[in-house]
Amino acid sequence: MPSNTPDNANAIELINRMVADACRRGADAADGVAFESASLTVSQRLGKSEGIERAESRDIGLRVFKGRRQAIVSSTDLSAAALDDLVERCLAMASAVPEDPFCGLPDKADCARVLPGLDLDEGSEPTAEALVVRATAAEDAARAVEGVSNSEGAEAAWNRTAVSLVSSTGFKGGYTASECSVAVSVVAGEGTAMERDYAFASARYSADLEESQALGRRAGERCVRRLNPRKVGSASVPIIFEPRTARSLLSHLVGAISGPAIARGTSFLKDSLETQVFAQGVNIVDNPHRPRGLRSKPFDGEGVANRHNNVISDGNLMTWLLDCRSARQLGLKTTGHAARGTSAPPSPGATNLYLEAGRETPEQMISGIAQGLLVTELIGMGVNPVTGDYSRGAAGIWIENGELAYPVSEVTVAGNLKSMFRQLAPANDLVFRYGFDSPTVRIDGMTVAGT
Repeated sequence: MPSNTPDNANAIELINRMVADACRRGADAADGVAFESASLTVSQRLGKSEGIERAESRDIGLRVFKGRRQAIVSSTDLSAAALDDLVERCLAMASAVPEDPFCGLPDKADCARVLPGLDLDEGSEPTAEALVVRATAAEDAARAVEGVSNSEGAEAAWNRTAVSLVSSTGFKGGYTASECSVAVSVVAGEGTAMERDYAFASARYSADLEESQALGRRAGERCVRRLNPRKVGSASVPIIFEPRTARSLLSHLVGAISGPAIARGTSFLKDSLETQVFAQGVNIVDNPHRPRGLRSKPFDGEGVANRHNNVISDGNLMTWLLDCRSARQLGLKTTGHAARGTSAPPSPGATNLYLEAGRETPEQMISGIAQGLLVTELIGMGVNPVTGDYSRGAAGIWIENGELAYPVSEVTVAGNLKSMFRQLAPANDLVFRYGFDSPTVRIDGMTVAGT
């Protein structure tokens, strides 16, 4: 059985009593989850402190089953009386809701038995002074870039969360994870010709966090290169998505291969399992066990053993992302992708999802383009999940004769995700920074709609 840290022991004991109580009082099955977190955030602008905030929270949720009916109740009051009332209300709700033929706990054989060590928790909490130093260094470096005229502020933060899960199948597990981050946003230009941009970084351990001065310089340089943007005419050209914008394409893929979307038939990839979706050589991986990964976890939200998944292998779609409910709808087994909070049922979600790097550098990709667009910012959510039609506002840098020529704003980039995925080519600059990560990518044949 999974082992538990001292941080989870009290919560697991509390949930275990609550689940056992629900079963004694009439539930056919039950599970519970608890989150306990602490956070520290400092913010400043123009070198002056704007606030220091520390927060702590505890939240617990119970899910009970009566036949094919389920109900969920959550609480932040963990007193004995409040939890007794929570169990009673949850059982009453489960007696009144409509039946769901697909709800239920995972099979005991699918639950995690041994939890992998993922090194997710740095352990110690930083001081507010240390976070101030981090935020100050980032903002000072950004403001030192020539052309930066103002600052929207900088922020440094830390948080630590303990996650605990118990079910009546016998699963009991928990883990803790820390995260530190730094962000800065600055303004360049004057009057009506101002532009803004930002940089952000996060990591499980402070030693892995991007150096603040480098992050600040990147924010300032990105901001200045947006000054004096031009308009461009409409054309069909190659598009280069830098990593910060390319990762959004992974989010669209996740939505399209999520079990509920497939079960409802509302995905443009609903008939694409085990077929070629991307170009040959393209690989996309979901790895919940990446050490110190920002979305790593040793088991999924239902206690199911999770694993490394080749979502796209040599361009072929290899799996849906399934929790227990959507797996039953499709007549399949869960893939261990359940995610959950305390007040809603589990639903599928990816963990550390990334597009594997290619061979070309971004510069080599750009050098072969006579006319095209490097997309540095995407605006709006003009994506149809049923058809795959894609249309989003964008800003970036125009490419001419293999060189970055001038900034561009107020354009729309459009295509269809099916053909975009087939045309997608990754560069070699993959960096694990967000949890969903992509290198720079090139997609030919998209439409830029300008003036």
